[in-house]
Amino acid sequence: MTRSFIIIAFVVMTLAVAGKAGAAEGHWAFQPVKRPAVPVIDSAWPSSDIDRFVLAKLRENKMQPAKRADLRTLIRRLSFGLAGLPPSPGEVEAFVNSTSPDAYRELADRLLASPRFGERWARHWLDVARYADTKGYLAGNQARLFTHSYTYRDYVINAFNNDLPFDRFLIEQLAADRLELGEDKRPLAAMGFLTLGRRFLNNPHDIIDDRIDVVTRGMMGLTVSCARCHDHKYDPVPTADYYSLYGVFASSHEPKDKPFISDSIDPVQRASFEKERKRREDSLKNYEKEQYARIRKQVKQQTGDYIWAAHRAAGVEAGKIDELARKSKLDPDVTRRWMSHLAKHRESADPVFAVWFALAKLDEKSFATEAKRVLAEERLAKASEAVRQTLGQAETLEAAAKALGKLCFEADEKQPMLREVVYSDASPAKLSDGDVWRIMEVAGKEGIRSRRRRFDEVEGEHPGAPNRAMVLLDNSSPGDAHVFLRGNPGSRGAKVPRRFLQVLSRGERKPFADGSGRLEMARAIASPDNPLTARVMVNRIWLQLFGQGLVKTPSDFGVRAELPSHPKLLDHLAAEFVANGWSMKQLIRSIVLSTTYQQGETAYAEYAERDPSNRFLWHMNRRRLDLESMRDSVLAVAGNLDLKQSGRSEKIENKSNANRRTIYGFIDRQNLPSLFRTFDFAGPDTTCGRRFTTTIPQQPLYLLNSPFIEAQAKRLVESVQALKGEERIRAMFRQTYQRDPKDWELDSAELFIDQFVPYAAAWDRLAQALLVSNEMMFID
Repeated sequence: MTRSFIIIAFVVMTLAVAGKAGAAEGHWAFQPVKRPAVPVIDSAWPSSDIDRFVLAKLRENKMQPAKRADLRTLIRRLSFGLAGLPPSPGEVEAFVNSTSPDAYRELADRLLASPRFGERWARHWLDVARYADTKGYLAGNQARLFTHSYTYRDYVINAFNNDLPFDRFLIEQLAADRLELGEDKRPLAAMGFLTLGRRFLNNPHDIIDDRIDVVTRGMMGLTVSCARCHDHKYDPVPTADYYSLYGVFASSHEPKDKPFISDSIDPVQRASFEKERKRREDSLKNYEKEQYARIRKQVKQQTGDYIWAAHRAAGVEAGKIDELARKSKLDPDVTRRWMSHLAKHRESADPVFAVWFALAKLDEKSFATEAKRVLAEERLAKASEAVRQTLGQAETLEAAAKALGKLCFEADEKQPMLREVVYSDASPAKLSDGDVWRIMEVAGKEGIRSRRRRFDEVEGEHPGAPNRAMVLLDNSSPGDAHVFLRGNPGSRGAKVPRRFLQVLSRGERKPFADGSGRLEMARAIASPDNPLTARVMVNRIWLQLFGQGLVKTPSDFGVRAELPSHPKLLDHLAAEFVANGWSMKQLIRSIVLSTTYQQGETAYAEYAERDPSNRFLWHMNRRRLDLESMRDSVLAVAGNLDLKQSGRSEKIENKSNANRRTIYGFIDRQNLPSLFRTFDFAGPDTTCGRRFTTTIPQQPLYLLNSPFIEAQAKRLVESVQALKGEERIRAMFRQTYQRDPKDWELDSAELFIDQFVPYAAAWDRLAQALLVSNEMMFID
């Protein structure tokens, strides 16, 4: 009865699991993208197919869209959305006063063609790529800096500016090393997508897990890493599929010498770099040479200690030899070598060690008197005279061992037999580089590590250093991985072939055959037949333009994700995206030109109760600027923004004179600057599909007390210094808000200036108040 119950229960569970897997595979996101029919709408409101889908959904819910926003709001919205910067007062005036029916379209095209576009949109992708300039926590004095991380950031900026097709963009980030690139090797920098992750104390299993996660969640919105220890609890991703991808990355490695992309532009800086690099290299080599020579000499000087330790170790259990050696401050491996060496010479009447072996048999209590008798025996007549004389003066066996060691260490070329004991290649005191490193004390190792770190980092710090790509390369002999049972590398299960995910494959899956398989994996991800890739990227772009995606969870399109708010619109945009050659600019352009994007505030307050999160897009949400737009805008309106492009990252926190765009700021993964954390920057430890938006006391405290904000307020005042009184106030409003002050604002500002104490600081404080106001920090 019991056995029958067990069989029935097993069958029921098997059927339940199979049913669950079947239901998961029927999930909407795993179905092929099919272009839906565009709704037929009897209305003049839509200007595109996007609007027709949106209006159809609104009408289903008995709602109406909002009217078009005013022109000043539109140019600010579009400028921040596409460039991450406010328009200039002159640009706003020209746009508002334009009589051209194509003014908005021309504005969008101009912003899409601006270099500022790539800087804005690259930052969104860098969140997904968990970009940082350092590796995170590492033990010891290891180099934490990614020396060429910036080349990946610059690659992403250029990819957006040049409208690199998204499928090619993905493939280059996963397998640029496997592509025919010709003379231009710059696309190799794309592989920073894989190599710039956290290093987890250099644990290879965690590093590979991070790479699987950033690829599958970042590019396909699928949480494959949840299958590391067991089959995915919700999505149809078995553990075997996880380890199929694990094998791909385990069959790849980061080369020590990173491939060259380009030289520094400045020849003077190049020469300076070569000089500094040579100086640091010489410092490393000389110190390393000194330390290795010191340890080798030290071990030779300890020959007597090792002979004595080897003698004592012969009388203890094998498992306690290490403890004995360490208590004597000796290396266990070298101690064992001396044990083997002495055992080999014990029966050979060796002229150097014969005396030692004879003395070693004596009782410790009578050693001093018995030693003289033994040394006079005929059987030691052929032993080395120098050894007999030296050991004859020893009062104890330990003293005899140390005296023998000292004699051999100090022997010169005229005493070849003695010298050979310590200096020959067969000597236990002969150390490999690995032996030296093992024996070296912490201080010596730290000295080498710190010099090696400084040598490694010169390429990342010096402006004259060449630009290199942080790539992965295929191993010479790629291999398949074993499943780690319960995620434990020490408990191996079946071997699984390197191949793509079952849920996203059509027909029989073939194992990857081209090297590690990264290129085949990349092509499977970037395939038009992949149901996730286009949908996920469309949703990411929509999220950045509207503040929320059509799918709420941008990096999880699995079965636990909510249905899209507009499923047909999502598939329409995904189909268009692929049909238009995966053009990101064309997709963005189609969205910002839609009437939906140009909506203002609604006249129907009751909609907020029916749809509080505005999922049906009945108006445009007000949004707070992110860190980058906030900081860059303050610099821009103060006339202090440096628009220099590309290059090494610069530390910007607590530097009032740091005036490059925030995307070029240095990101320390382990010690993320408080400025970044305060304003909801994406944590670089893992892929981030959507930033949190918080309101905390530290934000206004920073804006009111930051030396950076105060410095920009002074710059703003300096820029209008030639004007006086009311005209200066008007100029400050126009520069900051791209509009004239209202009457009450003008009156309040004049009163503030007149009554502020001390008067000398009044204009600076007014400028600071304008820079940190809600109108500056929010966009409609």
